[in-house]
Amino acid sequence: MFSTITSGTVCGIGSHLIQVEVDISKGLPCFQMVGLLSSEVREARERVRVALKNSGISLPPMCINVNLSPADLRKEGTMFDLPVAVGILACLGHLPGESTAGTVLLGELGLSGEIKPVRGILPIVTRAKESGMRRCILPHDNAMEGAVVEGIEIIGVTDVAQTVEYLKGLQSGRKDLIEPAHIDVMSLWKEPDGANALDFADISGQETVKRAAEVAAAGFHHLLMTGPPGSGKTMLAKRIPSILPPLSLQESLEVSTVYSVSGLLHSAQEILVTRRPFLNPHHTITGQALAGGGRVPVPGIISLAHRGILFLDELPEFKRETLDILRQPLEDKVVQIARSSGVYLFPADFMLVGAMNPCPCGYYPDMGKCRCAPYEVRRYLGRISGPILDRIDICVEAAPMKFRDISGRAAGESSARIKERVMGARQMQAQRFAGTQLRFNADMGVAQVEKYCVLGAQEKGYMERMFSAMQLSARGYHRILKVARTIADLEQCGGIRKEHLSEAICYRQMWE
Repeated sequence: MFSTITSGTVCGIGSHLIQVEVDISKGLPCFQMVGLLSSEVREARERVRVALKNSGISLPPMCINVNLSPADLRKEGTMFDLPVAVGILACLGHLPGESTAGTVLLGELGLSGEIKPVRGILPIVTRAKESGMRRCILPHDNAMEGAVVEGIEIIGVTDVAQTVEYLKGLQSGRKDLIEPAHIDVMSLWKEPDGANALDFADISGQETVKRAAEVAAAGFHHLLMTGPPGSGKTMLAKRIPSILPPLSLQESLEVSTVYSVSGLLHSAQEILVTRRPFLNPHHTITGQALAGGGRVPVPGIISLAHRGILFLDELPEFKRETLDILRQPLEDKVVQIARSSGVYLFPADFMLVGAMNPCPCGYYPDMGKCRCAPYEVRRYLGRISGPILDRIDICVEAAPMKFRDISGRAAGESSARIKERVMGARQMQAQRFAGTQLRFNADMGVAQVEKYCVLGAQEKGYMERMFSAMQLSARGYHRILKVARTIADLEQCGGIRKEHLSEAICYRQMWE
């Protein structure tokens, strides 16, 4: 007696379909599972045996062999419990063999026979659809997550008995036993009340920093703010998401895939990530937690911030070796982790926002307050390597707050008005990059900068003088042009003018 059930597994943020082959024959009673399995997959033997017993099905004293194919791909997780159980039932004649054709099964079994949710549903369902499968039978709590993928039937089940009843019904033509899960994906973009409770109108003064944040949001540029304690750096950073362009459906699926693989996508609260992520790790974070990794690599904070903001407060307090991990992701927008089992790629297209004090005590160059010796200031600033600073497009100084900025002054410009200008700039970029993989000006490479950031004779002469005076690197020069292109877009200007270049240069003079 032999049966084959289709299941799936996650590898990095990708997925593979797995064939669960079950054979039951006469011989010494045993239950063996093979196929390069992790410990939690091997433990499925006991979960399946007890879950079937408590569902009213006792396994006969026979030799049960289970192979998860392909055998050279390591299997992790608890999602194979349900397909193993269904494969055994098919071998024992409790289910018709044709009932599982074109069907992917996933789920963890509880000892009572209940089916518990698992992680990684979204990429596996996507792969199942691409492979031509007709339906997926998932834990009930994961059904809405799977329903995000259109073009494939999603069936949510709560226990083994319900699964058996449904599969028998497929054979007899009674397909209405369980209503397929359905969701209107576009309805998920309706923002709940208070979604934008943090507003730029709460910030008084700091017009220069707010302008820099607007430019950074419009072009998805990396931003670094420096200033004394209490100048509003963290307050402003937390409000940047309120002026960012909304996620597109494709971007939302990319982000949701990362969260699904990480086990952070809960169908009960959040079926799909519809707002740009905002991650704010503590400065004691390890390199592995930041970039991802482990024996079986999983996404880190960098990847969880994909298509969103990674905010690093008190930037120099992070270990230098931890910050230097950002070098490659900031440039290539991907994290590559090599293990003996293979190379894993995690997306890392995020907007870096940093905040820092100018010295350990925070008050340099106000010598009336600053207690730091010159060498202490240099050592403090030296914790951030030059290559990291060179990859940051916009650096701006937050001046100390004055009494007139916080007392009796009208509210600042709202996030809604700033977002209108940002969206106008975003529309220009969408038209400019139509038919390409680029989304924002920050995505441009050298070839695209030469194509889309053409300078006139006057502007070219100005940049030639600035290149020599500031001793710019090639990367710094191209980043100035990209920021200038964004400033021009905010003004709905087709060409880059000298004043756009001058503002962009001001955002780099702090470190040049």
